[in-house]
Amino acid sequence: MRLYGVALCMLHLVVMLCVPPGRLAVDVATEKIDGGGVINLSNRERTWTPHMSLSALFAEINSITSYFSFRTFDPEGLLFYGDSNDGKDWFVLSLRGGYPEMHFGKSNMMVTVLGGPKLNNGVWHKLELYNEGEFVVLNVDDKQELRVGMHQNHRGPDRTGFIRLALGGILIDHKKLPILFNPLLDACIRDGHWLNLSTPWDTTPRKTATPCFPDIKPGSFFPGTGLAIFNTSVLPGFDPERGIVITVHASSNKWNGTILSMWSHQSPLRTISVGEDTKAERMFFKVNVGGIATHNHFAKDFNSFQMTIEKDSITFESSGQQMTVPVAGIVTQWKEGMLLAFGGLLGDGAEYSGSEYMEGCLHTIFVQGQKIDLDQALFKDASVSSHSCPV
Repeated sequence: MRLYGVALCMLHLVVMLCVPPGRLAVDVATEKIDGGGVINLSNRERTWTPHMSLSALFAEINSITSYFSFRTFDPEGLLFYGDSNDGKDWFVLSLRGGYPEMHFGKSNMMVTVLGGPKLNNGVWHKLELYNEGEFVVLNVDDKQELRVGMHQNHRGPDRTGFIRLALGGILIDHKKLPILFNPLLDACIRDGHWLNLSTPWDTTPRKTATPCFPDIKPGSFFPGTGLAIFNTSVLPGFDPERGIVITVHASSNKWNGTILSMWSHQSPLRTISVGEDTKAERMFFKVNVGGIATHNHFAKDFNSFQMTIEKDSITFESSGQQMTVPVAGIVTQWKEGMLLAFGGLLGDGAEYSGSEYMEGCLHTIFVQGQKIDLDQALFKDASVSSHSCPV
């Protein structure tokens, strides 16, 4: 099938757009940010909402190239978005499986192309997008990796109106995308050059924003200001032979706060938590059912711990030490939906509140042998880095 046309203008480079008027609508609670600085795209909670955005008159555009440096361990997420014609013509650059992927939409036609090298290796890569005749080109580290033809059989684009750009999100309904993906991306961008624009970008102030670390390693970092929450009903279920196994691998012994907690509103009220006892300088495992608490201490310096949920009990094991606590009906509650949090102690669940937040890094988390991606959480605080930890 013929690839649809593209506005060859500047935005075309990345955005193949024809542009009638329509300036970006910005929420009143915004601040300005330099598009050429160091930007942490993980500092956001709402999935498709951009981390930052801007709009400009098409008449201001006289360059057709955008480039920036980019670093991540995250295999999937949204990097860059651009549109014109009031969002009718758009372009998206994302990652899938670590590979760059380009999506185009124009005149009720859509194209998706994936290829090039894997980029989620934790090192800085230079990405460059530009228009070359009727092609949109992606260079990675000064080497051409993707080249997609955009052929038009009608007159050229209308070079009036506005173009809109966004990082980390999109400005149209995500249901318009030809292929859906998880947009949250734990990544950093620096040295951005966006067309020829020097206009400051609009961003929403974030109280718990985390800066980009100078050097990173794989893992999930909790800075002590927030947590990630899952509903257990969407996680792997009960296995009659092995129960439900949650395994957490540590990144280092330098941590404090609550690593894991589970909460159910059903009667009797149940709270399960794993965290630090600061007075004893030990790790604790605690089960509270109807106001009656059972707990034990374990070595804080652990490589991993495992929590096994069986039909009417929970067993916690770490560093060769084990504890089993009877909890009637726990598997049924897991199936119906408990809240499982990493990085803090759950509150009443009303607004994903928490306390005793963890400060430190976890290397990996598994449920039933399936690696858990914090970007898939029901809620993740903007301060939590899902795929990277400071070295």
